[in-house]
Amino acid sequence: MNEEAVKWAASAELRFCRGILRQMNALARILLCLVLPVVLGAQTPRRHKRTVTDAEVKRVHASAILIDTHNDITSATVAGLDIGQPNTDNMTDLPRMKAGGMGAQFFAVYVAASYENGNHSANRTLQMIDTVRHDIIEKYPNDFALATTADDIRRAHRQHKIAALLGIEGGHAIEDSLRLLRRYYDEGVRYMTLTHANSNHWADSSGDENKPNNGLSAFGKEVVREMNRLGMIVDISHVSDKTFWDALEVSKAPIFASHSSCRAIAPVPRNLTDEMIQALAKKGGVVQINFSCDFLNADVAKAEADFGARLRPIRDQLIAQYANNPDGLRAAMREARRQVGAPPEQRATLADVVRNINHVVELAGVDAVGLGSDFDGISCAPEGLDSVDKWPNLTRALLEEGYTAAEIRKIYGENTLRLMAAVERTAQELR
Repeated sequence: MNEEAVKWAASAELRFCRGILRQMNALARILLCLVLPVVLGAQTPRRHKRTVTDAEVKRVHASAILIDTHNDITSATVAGLDIGQPNTDNMTDLPRMKAGGMGAQFFAVYVAASYENGNHSANRTLQMIDTVRHDIIEKYPNDFALATTADDIRRAHRQHKIAALLGIEGGHAIEDSLRLLRRYYDEGVRYMTLTHANSNHWADSSGDENKPNNGLSAFGKEVVREMNRLGMIVDISHVSDKTFWDALEVSKAPIFASHSSCRAIAPVPRNLTDEMIQALAKKGGVVQINFSCDFLNADVAKAEADFGARLRPIRDQLIAQYANNPDGLRAAMREARRQVGAPPEQRATLADVVRNINHVVELAGVDAVGLGSDFDGISCAPEGLDSVDKWPNLTRALLEEGYTAAEIRKIYGENTLRLMAAVERTAQELR
């Protein structure tokens, strides 16, 4: 709906309400006047599906700074993959990033839980930081630029480069040391996921049946406060519900979910409840929608859970066998999946991604949603949006859904840039 139509509709609603008010007694008029603005203000914009042209898709897509807040191709580059060369085994490479019109990518500094054994987490973290800085940015300086601030992203965009940022996945990476946290910040890390699928010594994970910390421990709250002071985004993807609420309460800066979707649509623990989405948004946070098929679609989630139950005994054995060899574990798990039987053939669709975006918008407004694909960290991505060159398909789907160009620019990057700037301001105030 264009701006004039919105104004006309609002005016018509007001005229209708005034007609009702004239026929009511004084007390009822007072009550309605108090309630009506709240009700109308909570309503989401009326969207009208429409057809769009290729030219419009191209124009709107090019006008946005497309920021993806989570990509795991780093687990391949650290093992020797050249991101600059086309490949068919992964969802990400530089030619496809260019074709997809990407403006910025948070690369995952993923540290598997197995590196806790023997205190190797910090070593692995530095290796993962190095693969972003050396194997990606330094190797392709004409295409990538290291970014640590919102302004850096805008500057890279003006230079027609892809801004490359770092986000640690797994709070055990700091080995319970604020000194290491500060070192990682100095190396360019700008968010940390408080846990991965494992609870650590100070924060509980959604993937852990045991909750040893009952959310955030006293030290966990200190970690969040130090992240605020540094200017590092607190990421609550992967955490338990109690950890989410503790982090939201403690943090003085907005926080985000770097790669999570909506639990009301796909009831998996990694997704956020409606209450969480609304609370996150009230503090200026952003839900970055994850593209994993089971996070987007309830039927796929159920099929994946059934498949996972069959795979679990083998998985547990392999985790013990490859405790200090994550790359070997990954290969063994692929073989195990083939042995157990093919995973569910049903996939999520582009419409499922739009549905999750719609859900956040309906609950908390368009300022509360962004994109955290989890490409190359997931085994199933939606049809039509299964690699980094397919982003324009999402632009088309959102335009067809009735989103405006300005709203798409918010979803694609402006919401994340706003959050980053707020985190930076908080850090300046706390220092």
